[in-house]
Amino acid sequence: MDSFLDVVQYILGLGPTVIIPIAIFLIALLFKVKVGKAFVSALTIGVGFTGVNLVTGLLSDSLGPATQAMVERFGFSLTVIDIGWPATASGAFASSVAPAMIILALAVNFVMLGTRLTDTLNIDIWNFHHFIVVAALSQIITGNFIFSLAMGVLMEIACLKFADYFAPMIQEYYGLEGISLTTGSSIGYGMLGIPIGWVVSKIPGLKNVEMDAEKIQEKFGIFGQPIIMGLVIGFIIGLLAGYDIGKAFQLGVSMSAVMVLMPRMVKILMEGLTPISEAAQGFADKYFSGRQINIGLDAALAIGNPENMSVGLLLVPITLLIAVILPGNKVLPFGDLATIPFYVCYITASRKGNILHSLITGTIVIGCGLYFATSMAGPHTELLQGLDATANITQQMASLDTGGNFLKWIFVEISRLFAGAF
Repeated sequence: MDSFLDVVQYILGLGPTVIIPIAIFLIALLFKVKVGKAFVSALTIGVGFTGVNLVTGLLSDSLGPATQAMVERFGFSLTVIDIGWPATASGAFASSVAPAMIILALAVNFVMLGTRLTDTLNIDIWNFHHFIVVAALSQIITGNFIFSLAMGVLMEIACLKFADYFAPMIQEYYGLEGISLTTGSSIGYGMLGIPIGWVVSKIPGLKNVEMDAEKIQEKFGIFGQPIIMGLVIGFIIGLLAGYDIGKAFQLGVSMSAVMVLMPRMVKILMEGLTPISEAAQGFADKYFSGRQINIGLDAALAIGNPENMSVGLLLVPITLLIAVILPGNKVLPFGDLATIPFYVCYITASRKGNILHSLITGTIVIGCGLYFATSMAGPHTELLQGLDATANITQQMASLDTGGNFLKWIFVEISRLFAGAF
């Protein structure tokens, strides 16, 4: 088992730029795509994901120091540190439930496809950590291996069903034909945020306010262009971090680069996906009576949208502010602040890009998420103990990605209900 786990961890350590192209190549062959065409498509997808990761890295590397500076500048003193999703994912993959959950997740998806319980073929194997972490936390709480696997499988089923239901909305708004977004963090925040956003859109005085990039550009000229919006938002965050004018402007340029480059990287990725999507649909026409089969992929495909990115960046200082003023919250947001655009992608799409409605909704949902993360700090900290990344951290740990996730919180609470039953 240890050697198998080592092999699994090695493969997963290669990251999505290798794992997803391999999966795409094998699936393309399954769908009768010619070997050469399948290889080129898979490689193009690998190039696209490399570009997406580079731009996401720019976002994280630029925002990370700025958020740390904000924390230090305003003297926030909360007792649970947001360690970030990479450490949490590492803890999940290092857990004893990981090998079984990876096999189960693949099997469950194929069974659900074959029995028409889902229309999503989820090839985003890297993001299986969202299912694994639920199983790992459940095992910490209950000590029961089988029950914990069941919790992880239920998390996967919930994500697939949610991705199925909202695939038309995602495809229409983000222009991702034949794609569904299966990232567990995006789904967890969307599950709570979509109904809250609907309520926000009905509030008198707010319901008639239209504020997407196009409307902003109509009213404010060049300030509505994504490149300028990125500059302005990044510059403001820099000033809040205490940067001088030059360094704040530098952060603004980095955010402009994210706004401009991310959609182009996604376009490259979609070029590689198009032949696979067409082949998948042809396979479905032949063997599944014409069903629409969607390819499940990372929510990174959505974060290049200017409205979504604007909402995500604006929520960075707002998240720090509400963390301080919310009574009972103990979580200091830090590691996952740069990934907030992932969390709001379903919310933004459901509000059709209305930045104001999405921003208000995102504020409410993240406020709830801070309470979820506070309540999950105990098992979350236990999961991360022993990792090199957390060796020097003495306080309790959580993350917005897992601890603040409404869907994961539900399964953790279910596990707590059954904690004494085994």
